[in-house]
Amino acid sequence: MKNDSNDILYMHMQASERFVLFNGLNFREFAYSLPYTLDSILLLKHQFDGGEYNLNVLLESASSEDIAKLVKENVRAYGDFCWIDFEEAEGLDELDGKELSELLYLGHTKTHLEPPFFRKLNNQFVYLAQDDGWFNKIYFRSLSTYYMMLGSLIPLKLEPSKVERTWLGIRKKKELTAIPAEIIASLAPILAEGLIFSFRDVKYSRTKIEIPAWVVGDYLNMDEMHEDFSDRNLKEPDVFISFNRKEKVWECVIKNKLLS
Repeated sequence: MKNDSNDILYMHMQASERFVLFNGLNFREFAYSLPYTLDSILLLKHQFDGGEYNLNVLLESASSEDIAKLVKENVRAYGDFCWIDFEEAEGLDELDGKELSELLYLGHTKTHLEPPFFRKLNNQFVYLAQDDGWFNKIYFRSLSTYYMMLGSLIPLKLEPSKVERTWLGIRKKKELTAIPAEIIASLAPILAEGLIFSFRDVKYSRTKIEIPAWVVGDYLNMDEMHEDFSDRNLKEPDVFISFNRKEKVWECVIKNKLLS
């Protein structure tokens, strides 16, 4: 199937292991939605023509300048695109054989042997994608960072879908603010069940923007997820996140049955 549309966002959060499975999130959106910039990443699987080769781990790393180029590339065409961020270059030189084997295992299998947060790297993420945007598995050292990222990602996905212009033809200033992390955090029990936001079903009015979401379950096969969601899409949404255009505030409404 490999639906290339960017009109849904599927997430299944495994809080105990601190990772989230995504369909509908790509590297560019991830980088732009983070609460801080990515400075250095170690490329585990990629086809990026650039970066700096490290003689200890025998892998390439990308600086902030390289990352600025990467976000403009079609990394989906790489097939596998896997990386881990790191704080200091010296940390790469200090990695031992066991740690390197764990990194290579992450890139190869897209799962972990040990919790994939390395003291020598002080990494905040592990980003493991197959056909970037189609299947992404991202580990977060802190789930609060995930909540902040998602709070910026949803408005980012909404803005391009409704480009408004003034009568002079100049694009209006960005309307949407980030969704507060506490609102996203309130969805944690539902994100643990597998949740889809549908941007093709967003409702716009003069006073409000409403984004519907459905609880759909746990999927590894994203073709199957898309097919099943097409059937469930006829049902009433389980969640609405809405933006009050006058007050510039976000609200979340969850069906009572999901809270019991």
